[in-house]
Amino acid sequence: MADRVDAWIWAVRLVKTRSAGGAMCKAGHVRINGERVKPAQPVKLGDEVRLRFGGDERIVVVRQILAKRVGAPQAAVAYDDLTPPPPPKAERVVVAARDRGAGRPTKRDRRKIEELTHADPD
Repeated sequence: MADRVDAWIWAVRLVKTRSAGGAMCKAGHVRINGERVKPAQPVKLGDEVRLRFGGDERIVVVRQILAKRVGAPQAAVAYDDLTPPPPPKAERVVVAARDRGAGRPTKRDRRKIEELTHADPD
């Protein structure tokens, strides 16, 4: 049963629940060797699994097939993490965000948002 991709990413603690792993597969956020997969897709040793969380991507290579969920130290041995480190805070893009339910932005708010989005990188 653990050769399923949804069960494997749950067993190695990449997602909190197996149903969350299945939902990620159905939404197209999980790829094996570059191909979108369904939850029941089998995982083999050496496969490259890519998971997308929001704007971040996690890249792992399967080193061990697990039958059930294990502790974090054992899970870390089951895959090689090839995820590149995140960019430093100075290089991150600033995104203007408003609180949910705050209503339409005022003219002043719009000007502040435009300052953030059209600021010179210098």
